Amino acid sequence: MICAGVLAALTANLVANAEENENSRFLSGVKWEVETELSLSQGEHTPFWLTANRYGLGSAKKNEGFVRAEIEKKIPLGTKRVEWGFGADLVGSWRSEAPFLARQLYVAGAYRAFEVSLGSRIFHDRLVNQRLSTGDMVFSGNSLPIPQLRIEMPRYLNVPGFNGWWGLKGYFSYGIFSDSRWQKTAADTIGMYNKNVLFHSKGIRFRIGRPDKFPLELEFGLDNAAQFGGKVMIGDSVVVNFPNGVKDFFKVLIPMSGGDDSPKVDQTNITGNHVGEWSARLNFTPSSDWAIGLYWLHYFDVQSMIFWEYPWKDGLWGVEAKLPRNRFVSTFVYEYLNTCDQSGPVYWDKTDLVPTQVSGRDDYYNHAYYRGWQHWGMGIGNPMVISPVYYSDSAISFKCNRIKTHHFAMEGSPLEWLDYRIIMSYTRGWGTYKHPLPTVLSNFNMLFEAGVRSARLPGWKARVAVGVDRGHLLGHSFGASLTISRSGIFK
Repeated sequence: MICAGVLAALTANLVANAEENENSRFLSGVKWEVETELSLSQGEHTPFWLTANRYGLGSAKKNEGFVRAEIEKKIPLGTKRVEWGFGADLVGSWRSEAPFLARQLYVAGAYRAFEVSLGSRIFHDRLVNQRLSTGDMVFSGNSLPIPQLRIEMPRYLNVPGFNGWWGLKGYFSYGIFSDSRWQKTAADTIGMYNKNVLFHSKGIRFRIGRPDKFPLELEFGLDNAAQFGGKVMIGDSVVVNFPNGVKDFFKVLIPMSGGDDSPKVDQTNITGNHVGEWSARLNFTPSSDWAIGLYWLHYFDVQSMIFWEYPWKDGLWGVEAKLPRNRFVSTFVYEYLNTCDQSGPVYWDKTDLVPTQVSGRDDYYNHAYYRGWQHWGMGIGNPMVISPVYYSDSAISFKCNRIKTHHFAMEGSPLEWLDYRIIMSYTRGWGTYKHPLPTVLSNFNMLFEAGVRSARLPGWKARVAVGVDRGHLLGHSFGASLTISRSGIFK
C-alpha cells in the first residue's frame, strides 16, 4: 500500500524533471460532442460487447438507446502555472438503468506535477488498450465513473539522479457511490442493498527505461481500492450501519481492523471491502512504426494474495502489437484470463480452538455485506466476470466469478474514411466456490464495428456495430446499433 506522504515527499525533487513532450496529447480549447445511438436486439440481452467497457453507456436491456452531450476543457500536463479544466457528459436514455445520467461532471485544477479533480470523471490510466482489451482487473471502464475527490500525478515524472531512466506517478482519492436508488430497485424489497457507500482508491506506478535511448521499457505498479461506510438495507430497514467517521477514513487508507463500533466482519478482518492488483507491462519499441507490449495483471481480494502467502495462479496475461501503417490491421490484442484459483477453496478465521488462518476462497468481486465491486449493476473490474445487472433476481452479486477466457481483438483503417474493430471472446465458467455451477458453462461473444467519416462533413461520424452472444453463461443474443455523432472545438 502507499500513502499520501510518499507522494508529497518525492514531489519537491521531481517537479523540475517534467516531461513536456506529453502536452501534445491534449487539444487546446474546449471540446464538444453530441451523439445519439439506437440499439436493437433479439434474444436474452443486448449483446455483451455492445455495452461492455463503455463507462456506463448503453444497457443490457434489449432495444435501447441514448442521446448525450459532452463539453470538456482538458488541462495541459506539466503546466508551470495554475490551470483549470472541467467536463460535463450528460446522457438521456430509454430502456436503461436510469433515464438520465451525469456520466461525467467535474471540475479540475493543476499546477506543475499535481492535478486535482472533483466529481464524476473518466480516467485513462490503465496499462491495457481500452478499445481492444477485456479490461483492467480493478478499473476496466465497464461502469459509470464514481464521484470522487482525486489528487494525482497523471504522468511519469523523472526521479532525480537517474538521467530519465526511472519515473513514477500515482493517485489518491475518496468518493461516494451514486447507485443507492438503483440498488434499492434491483433488490425489490426482499434482497440486501447498500446505501451511501463510500469509496477510496490509491495507486503508484513506476517506469524503468528511456524509449529514446533503448527500445525496452518496463512499467509496473500497485493499485488498491475499497468500499467502506454506508448502510446495508432490506427494503426501508437498516440491517448493518457501517461507521464512517474520520478514523474510518484512515483505517481504509492504511487497511486496519474496525473498532468496537464496527460489524464483526470488519473487526475480524479489515475495514471495508478491499480489492487491488499488481500490474506490469514490458514495451518493446524498436522504431516509431511498430511496437509490442507484454502485460500481466494480478488481482487480489482482501489480503490473501497481495503477497506470496499463496501461489499466484490467477491473472490476466496479454500481448498487444502495433503494426506498421497498412490498410488491414493497425493493432491486435490477445489475452488469457484465469480467475479459478482464488487462493484455493478453503477459508478459516483462526480461533482459540483452531489457531490457523486460512485465507482462501476469495470470492472475487463479491462481499458478505457490500453488494460487490459494481456500480449501477455493472462490474467495475474486468467485465468477463458477468455483472449483476445481467441477472433478474433480487441478489445483487457476481454469480460466476471463476472463469477462463481467451480473447482476441484487432482494429484497422482500410480507407481514409473507414475504420473497423473486431472483438471475439470465449469464456468458460464454473460459478463460485460457494455456489458452483452443476456443469461448466461457456459463452462466445463477438463484436464487429465500422466507423465512417467524410471530409465534406467535418466533425461528423457514424458507427455501425453488430454483436453476437452464443452460449449458456449469457444466453443467445443478436443485435446491432447505429451511432451518429458530431464533435468540434471551441477556440
